[in-house]
Amino acid sequence: MRQPFYKILYVQVIVAIVLGIVLGELNSAWGIAMKPLGDAFIKLAKMVIPLVIFCTVVTGIAGMQDAKRVGRVGGKAIIYFEVVSTIALLIGVAVALIVKPGAGFNADPATLDVKSVESYAAQAKGQSVVDFLLNIIPNSPIDAFAKGDVLQVLLFALLFGFALSALGEKAAPVRNLVEQLGAVVFRIIHFIMKLAPIGAFGAMAFTIGRYGFGALIPLAKLMASFYITALLFVLVVLGAITRFLGFSILKFIVYLKEELLLVLGTSSSESALPALMEKLERLGCARAVVGLVVPAGYSFNLDGTNIYMTLAALFIAQATNTDLSAMQIATILLVAMISSKGASGVTGSGFVTLAATIAVVPDIPLAGMALILGVDRFMSECRALTNITGNSVATVFVSWWEKELDMAKLRRELGHAAAPHEA
Repeated sequence: MRQPFYKILYVQVIVAIVLGIVLGELNSAWGIAMKPLGDAFIKLAKMVIPLVIFCTVVTGIAGMQDAKRVGRVGGKAIIYFEVVSTIALLIGVAVALIVKPGAGFNADPATLDVKSVESYAAQAKGQSVVDFLLNIIPNSPIDAFAKGDVLQVLLFALLFGFALSALGEKAAPVRNLVEQLGAVVFRIIHFIMKLAPIGAFGAMAFTIGRYGFGALIPLAKLMASFYITALLFVLVVLGAITRFLGFSILKFIVYLKEELLLVLGTSSSESALPALMEKLERLGCARAVVGLVVPAGYSFNLDGTNIYMTLAALFIAQATNTDLSAMQIATILLVAMISSKGASGVTGSGFVTLAATIAVVPDIPLAGMALILGVDRFMSECRALTNITGNSVATVFVSWWEKELDMAKLRRELGHAAAPHEA
């Protein structure tokens, strides 16, 4: 029996987003008051992320019985991340140099409100690459779960999974317990996903109520350049990868429509992470690959953020009439490759990484970031959408590279594209 359309999750989320936009535009005060609904849903989703990663990684590695294979998967994932992320950075630079979205803006840095961006600049300077790497090691397993740090939980899960694998049959009761815990956690996810429309409504109503569409008009060229560039990256670059693997990027996007709409509504890719991991596993990707690549990708494979950083940095330079040499542009590229990892997990990470990138080229006034602060929230949605799509394609590619992608299951799933909660 066919499910009534009004009971389908993605339909509910679309309606909720539209209602949120209408409320925020008609009554900004009411729209801003809806913020706790979006915040509550994102917190609910983040609440289960550590357990999802732990259970998925531990059961996947314990089932491998091969530590070398885990290292091989991780190595392939890093290679993929770096190649595709570099392409994203280069595309951002190319679009900025060709389209010149900041040309003619003629902003005077002395008249800009530098205080509005000082907090982001402070966060960018507060953590070096070494600090980031050391921070992957938690003070204790409990601390990692309490903070919800994705990479810390991933590290502990890797060690726990290796230990179970080394102990063999003696650890079977613990392995079974983790598998049962995972089943319970994914059932909780299904419960939480029923609240997705409410979360999307609250977050979208707040965004429109707080910032309004009027904020987009002065920076329409930058917004359009970024959205079109991100769309072309997904359709052309990621599309070429999926075509190489034997399926259409458009069908893949349709398959992930619930997660993408959720990210669009909440501007947070983390809100869709638990359901995404389950869905990719059901698509035919190996559990261990999903458990390793998806969490790592949230820190190391930020395609949307990379496009944004180079495009926004050059926009600020153009808007403030700052001429950059080829060497300075190359420096921005190199630093962006590092800073996109170093600031992951920081609130407003896209803006923080931009501050860290601009800081290495003193000629670009940091105050210029105030020009795009008002529309950053709108661009964060596109960043998150591109990031989650890129990580999903990365997981499928690494599964194929490991010869652990069930193509029959993938084609079957892309054929009818059901959501996890409908399975």
